[in-house]
Amino acid sequence: MTDRSVPLRAVRTAPVLPLWAALISAAAAGGLLTLAFPAISLWFAAFPAVGLLLLSLIGRRAWSALLVGLVYGAVFFLILVSWTARYLGPIPWLALALLEAALTAAALVPITLAYRWIPRLPLPSYARTALLAVTVAALWIGRELFVGNWPYGGFPWARIAYTLADTAAARVSSWIGISGLGFLMVLLVALVVELARAGSRPRALGFVAPVILGIVLVALPAFPTTANGSMRIGAVQGNGPTGYFDQREPLSVLNAQTEATAPLYGKGMDLLVWPEGGLDGDPFQYPELAAGLDEVAARVGAPVLANAATQKGELFYNTSFLWPQGSHPPLARDDVQTHAKRHPVPFGEYVPDREFFNAIVPDLIGLIGREYTPGSDAPVVRVGSTPVGLAICFDVIYDELIAEGIQGGAQVLVFQTNNADFRGTVENLQQLAIARMRAVETGRSVVNISTVGTSQVIRADGSTQASLNEDRPGALLEDVELRTGATAGVVLGPWIEQVLLWGGLLVVVVAGIGSRRRDRT
Repeated sequence: MTDRSVPLRAVRTAPVLPLWAALISAAAAGGLLTLAFPAISLWFAAFPAVGLLLLSLIGRRAWSALLVGLVYGAVFFLILVSWTARYLGPIPWLALALLEAALTAAALVPITLAYRWIPRLPLPSYARTALLAVTVAALWIGRELFVGNWPYGGFPWARIAYTLADTAAARVSSWIGISGLGFLMVLLVALVVELARAGSRPRALGFVAPVILGIVLVALPAFPTTANGSMRIGAVQGNGPTGYFDQREPLSVLNAQTEATAPLYGKGMDLLVWPEGGLDGDPFQYPELAAGLDEVAARVGAPVLANAATQKGELFYNTSFLWPQGSHPPLARDDVQTHAKRHPVPFGEYVPDREFFNAIVPDLIGLIGREYTPGSDAPVVRVGSTPVGLAICFDVIYDELIAEGIQGGAQVLVFQTNNADFRGTVENLQQLAIARMRAVETGRSVVNISTVGTSQVIRADGSTQASLNEDRPGALLEDVELRTGATAGVVLGPWIEQVLLWGGLLVVVVAGIGSRRRDRT
């Protein structure tokens, strides 16, 4: 650390590593961080990974920072989302990974600028250190928000906080949200990096903040929510032919789900949950599918929360609906409680800018014949008097949708998903970790049910209540705890994100203006 008495022009802002070493360090950071995510889940690897990347960025010019960021992002995303190549080959995988890498590289440049400009501010050394570490951590979260919202709705799949989903530190998200937890993780690393740069004799006071942060991550209890009884929920994983390229006979998906549900007949329950894509088509248009749901609902003695592609006018939706128990005439879509997927997957459920991409890869784009429309109905259905929050597959990664369910009174969360296109990969485990984090963040039990697995009932503390392994049919029947009350993480999380995003950028801009003015004097 430099003392305030040291001339500001003498403050060291040179690179810690030469460019060749920074590129190697960035590549190592990307590879190391993937180890912190499922299926390997070495969560502690996230911290040195962040440290290696920060060391690679310190002192860089913008163009070399872009190169460092691109190497880091490419290694990280090419490994993390390699499951996208499972059926469609390398083009979608490379397109997604390299796009995210490019966006990541651009969004890491402000961190380099922070390391260049903030040390030159006329502040005491401890204040500069604290401001620099806080700004770097805020800019990291700003980068996550950027790539998580743009383009085409973004891809908030790889947030660093998800690496702690299976740890006690996940409880911090119930106080300050998932982005808040990620901020504390990076802040801890950034402070340690500054202590290491201080030389062999840093002030003892400098160790206090990292120690306090470590204690918070390990020991902070979850934000309290209130128990409100339980709901007996059945959840069925049919393991049917639900992938794009699966060979199937008529009604084969319905039959697979029905056969897997049979062990639950007569057991008694409040709700039966089937996964996303648990039907072969639209039950509001095909009487045989409606009849199948009628029979299942009658045999289990409960409504069925199912999902299918439905049509309203000329528009298609990925729709979850609460199929009622009992005798009734043919149902229309407007006769039942529904929730349509809010964020259809780009290039999976619809094609943005279809003409442009069709000119580049017509064979791949031609596979996506149906264009799903984003839904607008609330992600909540009522089972009796109990609100149940919903998220369909990738919608689980969008904070605002989960918060909307909690604000709508949801006392339990149900996530329906179809992982059939990624059989044999770690995609389902990465998604399951996000579901686990949502349970802790919201203080709610989660029923995460997949067509092919892994399916689980997750308690509000993040522990597993019941589980079904992947690639086999099965059924769960559990008394799932209901809880009320919104956590601070749900309420304050969006505000914390905005403060971090704009606050980090503002500090860099102000520091940059001050640095330029001093250069002129």
